[in-house]
Amino acid sequence: MKHFLTTSDWSREELDSMLQLAAELKKTPLNSSLKGRSIALLFLNPSLRTRTSFDLGMQQLGGIAIVLQPGKDAWGLEFKTGAVMDGDAEEHIAEAAGVLSRYCDLIGLRAFPSFVDWSKDREDNVIKSLAKHSSVPVINMETIVHPCQEMAMMLTLKERMGTVAKRKMVLTWTWHPRPLNTAVANSALLMGTKFGMDVTLLCPEPAFLLDSQFMDKAKENAAESGGSLQVSHDIEAAYAGADFVYAKSWGALPYYGRPEEEYELRKKYRHFIVNEEKMALTDNGLFSHCLPLRRNIKATDGVMDARYCVALDEAENRLHVQKALMMNLLGADQ
Repeated sequence: MKHFLTTSDWSREELDSMLQLAAELKKTPLNSSLKGRSIALLFLNPSLRTRTSFDLGMQQLGGIAIVLQPGKDAWGLEFKTGAVMDGDAEEHIAEAAGVLSRYCDLIGLRAFPSFVDWSKDREDNVIKSLAKHSSVPVINMETIVHPCQEMAMMLTLKERMGTVAKRKMVLTWTWHPRPLNTAVANSALLMGTKFGMDVTLLCPEPAFLLDSQFMDKAKENAAESGGSLQVSHDIEAAYAGADFVYAKSWGALPYYGRPEEEYELRKKYRHFIVNEEKMALTDNGLFSHCLPLRRNIKATDGVMDARYCVALDEAENRLHVQKALMMNLLGADQ
């Protein structure tokens, strides 16, 4: 049994196979390959695209999705081993995972980090605890990585570019009024380098670099795939000649859990917004973002409404890649 916790656990060939299946499913979206099968979707955090695409995707494959929000419409969950459960949580993940494994064929989990202690959150123990106690495949719907989102990103790039190897990808930090999760940036870095792209991580200063486990893995990916990874704090140099600009805001990890202090750092960098002038420096590059996006904060209206913006294509492709993923994990044929 294999889980889908991070793309780092999967080979490029395996991911490519899923992307090919996703492209086929996009052409013929309805089939009964998962008739009689089910997925439990656990959302500890809000969702629009993830919830809709997984729920609808399972329906289009003939199965059923059960959406649960622990702490709201389901019992609050405890994930720590050996916890003395005298707080708000009513049920341990050991029992919850055990029960859901007997009811359902797959379990998906969205659980953002706590934003208190990065030394703990970087271990991703919440979803690992679910995977430990589950007897069915577990899907990461975003924790400290967001592998489904970046599968959609890669499908979108393949549709538009064909071959992505050696194309210049700029993963740019953007301004936001508060420090956000690094998950999408982590996954974009891993995916771009895994598929042989020349990736530039653009951020205002070293405090905004991503965690070393992802930086190191991205370097390893690039070495294996023939791509490259570089870090830049120079906006014009980073955008110059880019084939693809991917925007995301994230918090400075040295200030993790201290948002007031972190704001004093980030407030100087509103000019990292993606605008038409920056996109004009690219080589007729594409632009995307995982959504949701605050217009005229992360990117201007002009960028979001431009023909080169493929954010909606990427959002649609969440549906197709997740269907391919569910079929793969359950060994189903189209």
